[in-house]
Order: sequence, then structure tokens, then C-alpha cells
Amino acid sequence: MITIRQMRYFDALASARHFGRAAQMVNVSQPALSAQIAEMERELGVKLVERGKGPTLLTREGEALLPEMRKILGGIDQLYQQARHVTGVLEGKHRLGIIPTVAPYLVPVLIPLVRERYPNLQIELKELLTGPCLDELRHGRLDSVIAALPVDEENLSSALLFEDRFLIASTEDEHTILMSPMTEDKVDVERLLLLEEGHCLRDHALAVCGIHSGRRVANYGATSMATLLQMVSHGMGITLIPEIAVNDEKSRNRMRIVPFAEPQPSRRIGLVWRTRSGRQNDQQALASLISEAAQRLLQ
Repeated sequence: MITIRQMRYFDALASARHFGRAAQMVNVSQPALSAQIAEMERELGVKLVERGKGPTLLTREGEALLPEMRKILGGIDQLYQQARHVTGVLEGKHRLGIIPTVAPYLVPVLIPLVRERYPNLQIELKELLTGPCLDELRHGRLDSVIAALPVDEENLSSALLFEDRFLIASTEDEHTILMSPMTEDKVDVERLLLLEEGHCLRDHALAVCGIHSGRRVANYGATSMATLLQMVSHGMGITLIPEIAVNDEKSRNRMRIVPFAEPQPSRRIGLVWRTRSGRQNDQQALASLISEAAQRLLQ
């Protein structure tokens, strides 16, 4: 008989398309994961995976069985969630995804607040870019996600947590005088440093500054906000900084922060969850707690 564990391992492998990365996702060794999938193949009497060098591919049978396995796993997760739900609001385990341009600033304030208000809640945090975050949520590997809105999908619900204004960051001894308040058309886009592709903040920066496809910007994509602001503090360019990051980053970097003129550009940060998860009360309570934590940072 195949087991839930084997189906979870196969689901991870189907997502990662790599035995090593799949093993990391489910916190087991690669040989253990491979052995369990081989046992499942023997039980089903079909080959599920093409083993060899390069990316791991599913066989035709593996691709055909994957949606049914994910449906079963989704039902099992919902069963656990409903069982936890009857014990009280925000009790037990909650797997929370959070985008990298929010996590370093919000988490140090949020976690102590969670421990104070909901001592029986065990939060498991996972920092991911928006795309992977939402993918993990869709497949039941996360219970909710903190990300930029809107997220318009029929099976996902969301609640607004806070409005996060954008400002311009430059080095303290910036030679070019930046107008204050700044207007979008005055941003020197050829000196604008951006996060690498995949970060939603990159897309926000391009939209705020009206940068269309083909217009040249600084030829560098940073992997994190910390890297980006280190570069700015050393005079390598300017960048857009979300308000939630200002106090923390100014304490570490020599920067001048210039606001935009009204109406100030901003992003909307929200909590997103699966509509059918059966945990509406939990999500609303968590959203309220996150909003409170964010307001402490934005004061």
C-alpha cells in the first residue's frame, strides 16, 4: 500500500524536478526520498520517474497520477486544518510564506507579538519570492502568504495588511542634488539600482519610475534589499526603498532618504490564503496581528 509520506515525497520531486532539492524540501536525505519513491513505484506497478543525469523528468504515468495525488494530499491537509480549527483560533502549526522585501523588517516585530498574544501558535516561516510563495500556497505546503497585492485568483482570498510607501535612497554625500519631494519624472533611471528579476519590488520600481521596456537602467540586479542598499550607501547609484525598511536600513547604512511628492507611490501588502482551507477565523486573526506589527514599524 502506498503511503501519505510517499505521495508527499513524489509531490516535492514533481515540483523541484531534482532529487536533492526535493529531499531538502521535505527534510530527508536524498537516498531516503529515492527509496520511498522506488517503493511507491513497486506498489503501483508503474515507473513514475525517469532517473538519469540532468533534470528529473516524470514519466507519462507519473504526470497522469500527479494531479490525483495532489488532490488526495490537499484533502488530507484540509482534514488536519479543520481538526486544528476546532481547538481554537491560532493554535497549532501555521506555515507562513513571506516575500524577502518584507521578511527582514516585519519578522523581528511579528514573532514576539505572536508569542505574547497566541502562545499556543507555532509559526513556521518560509522566505520566498512571490511566484514560488504562491505556488507553495496553491499546493498546500503553506497556509498563508504575506505578499504584494493584488493577487487575483478564484481560489485565493486576501486581506490588506498595510500600505507601504516608496521613497528614494541615495548615499549621504550624493553629488547630484535630489529634489525633495521627488517626482517620478526626475528620477535618474540610468543610476537606478534594482533587485534581480523575480522580485516584485523590481516591477514596482519600474512602474513607479515609468520605465518602459528597452529603456536603460543601471546594469546590476541585486539579490537582496540589504545588498542593494549597501551599494547605494557606497555611492554606486540610487534605489527605491519601501517605508517598512527605512528605519532598520538607515541604522546600518549611510543614506539620505527622499520622499516622493503627493500622491506618493506605494505598494499594498496583504495576507493571502486558500479560500477553501476552512481557516477563515485564523487568517483574519493573523492578518490583524500582522497589521499591528507593521504599524509599529511605520510609526
